[in-house]
Amino acid sequence: MDFRLTEEQQLWRDALHTFMEREVGREYIRKHDESREFPDEAYQKIADRGWLGLLILEEQGGLDADPVMYAIFCEAMAKFSLDFAACVMTSMFTATNIANHGTAEQREQYLPGFLAGRTKFSVSITEPGAGSDAAAVQTRAVLDNDHWVLNGNKVFCSGAHLPDTVITVLARTSPERHRGLSLILVPNTAPGVDIRKLNTIVRRSLGTTEIFFTDVHVPAGNLIGEVNNGWGYIGEHLEYERLSLAASYVGNARTALDDTVTYTRNRTQFGRPLSSFQVLKHRMAENECEVEAARLLVYNAATKMARGERALKEVSMAKVFAADVAFRTSFNGMQALGGYAQLPEFDMERYFREAKHAMVGGGASEIQRSIIAKEMGL
Repeated sequence: MDFRLTEEQQLWRDALHTFMEREVGREYIRKHDESREFPDEAYQKIADRGWLGLLILEEQGGLDADPVMYAIFCEAMAKFSLDFAACVMTSMFTATNIANHGTAEQREQYLPGFLAGRTKFSVSITEPGAGSDAAAVQTRAVLDNDHWVLNGNKVFCSGAHLPDTVITVLARTSPERHRGLSLILVPNTAPGVDIRKLNTIVRRSLGTTEIFFTDVHVPAGNLIGEVNNGWGYIGEHLEYERLSLAASYVGNARTALDDTVTYTRNRTQFGRPLSSFQVLKHRMAENECEVEAARLLVYNAATKMARGERALKEVSMAKVFAADVAFRTSFNGMQALGGYAQLPEFDMERYFREAKHAMVGGGASEIQRSIIAKEMGL
């Protein structure tokens, strides 16, 4: 079995990392994390290169890249921050709901603006009473002549507050638990939509929100696909989302480890570099093993998806393992850097904060393990 990237994949990877180093950079990421501002300039550069269309078919204006090329992209976007990667990836994997299941009118209305960097997408699943139990959502959508009327409360909807954002809402349209859910497109400026940004320790640039829907009217044509089929659509969505996240965890863990190695080589204590002490060497060696193992899980899942095969277990395995690796790597980095790890200019505290969120965001690690167990027949 050949684990090497093809020449095309390697060129793609090199171009992305050069972009992150030269066109984005650590200081830009740090500045937007501290100010809690969306990285508009960098996002537009990505749009201008056509990269937002990686998951969109060519006939729809996209690049129609396979999941392996997409995973390489997500890994690179997270080079300096999981939050920055989420700023880019969230709209990308949410747009697939329209690209794959939307009407021709929906694709014509929304995809050109998205590909140009003007329109963004947010997905709204979680509610105060429905987190890991996503099928328990109570936000209701009732068809009233030619409009859907939405009422309910959503929470942890990343990027829903950003200008020109369309929210893909998982809403209850029938009493049946799974067969009673639908996906409905709601512009964030629609009357009756009240969005409140949450002051979380992560998602500072992208931002995450709580949303209240009060008699929100949207056209009947804003339904994605068929009524009551939303659970199936969101399952496809989550497969891409979890691949995105797992790849990004690997990318950020790689940087956290590289930063730790660089610091311990340059920092001298007791007359010799920190990197010469066995306890630190062994921690970094263990993290090296884990990062590479996590990468293999990610590309195993991506390769299976590229073949058109179901990869529910594989993406869950990649996500849960990569999240743990990102946390352990950044935790060890915090220990190695000591007091300096507390300073934003050393970046490690950001890696650490964001890695902890990786264990919850996009499906908690406990849920991923339950999915894996179910796929094992347990």
